[in-house]
Amino acid sequence: MDVDTRSRPTPRRAGQVMVRTVAPLFVAAVGIVGLMWILGSLLVRGSIPSFVSRTDMQTTEWAVEHRTPLLDSVTHVGTTMADTVMALSVTAAAVVILRLWLGRWRESLILVVGIVGELLIFLVITATVHRARPAVPQLDQAPPTSSFPSGHTGVAVALYGCLAVILLASARPRWVAASLALLGFAIPIIVAASRVYRGMHYLTDVLAGALASAIWFTVVLVVLQDGGHGLKQAGRRNET
Repeated sequence: MDVDTRSRPTPRRAGQVMVRTVAPLFVAAVGIVGLMWILGSLLVRGSIPSFVSRTDMQTTEWAVEHRTPLLDSVTHVGTTMADTVMALSVTAAAVVILRLWLGRWRESLILVVGIVGELLIFLVITATVHRARPAVPQLDQAPPTSSFPSGHTGVAVALYGCLAVILLASARPRWVAASLALLGFAIPIIVAASRVYRGMHYLTDVLAGALASAIWFTVVLVVLQDGGHGLKQAGRRNET
């Protein structure tokens, strides 16, 4: 009996698929690190327009001057939503839930690659850009990494932003998808504001963290979703 092997990927084809997947991700990661190194170096050396550094200081000082016990508690929750333990817990739970809900590994893989890649990019940047944290009373214990960029903000964008996009494409009814996605997009803003309020980062640190992570998870979505069509197809299937 002849066996039809046309549907089986040959080693050469599998290798080509791997290259088409890994190469753009690697190039994107290197590009993001390069971009952030340039921006971070400019900030550290003071080679930036004066209004940028002035806005950094004014924002930090304003946040310190307007601290209250209530906002201290609220921002503690905000920063906790993107700390290491919470991010890993949410990622692990989401990977399992997405696999059981959608019946495939694609979205789970996107989430894992997004988070792992963001973490590696963040570690490389902080190892090469040494920016001191704001010289104000800090409400959290400062980690050994530098102030630039904000790792909490980057994780929040990669994790909750990616989940928001997946939910928009796959969840039904639409009002539920929109509500959950809105929450997912709002969390990074809450995290970023909390990090500035608590004196852990300058405004430019959180903006850089958000930018780097947004570029990364966008590339991950495009590459791992076959040119960005996979999520749209998933949404159409759920409508039928």
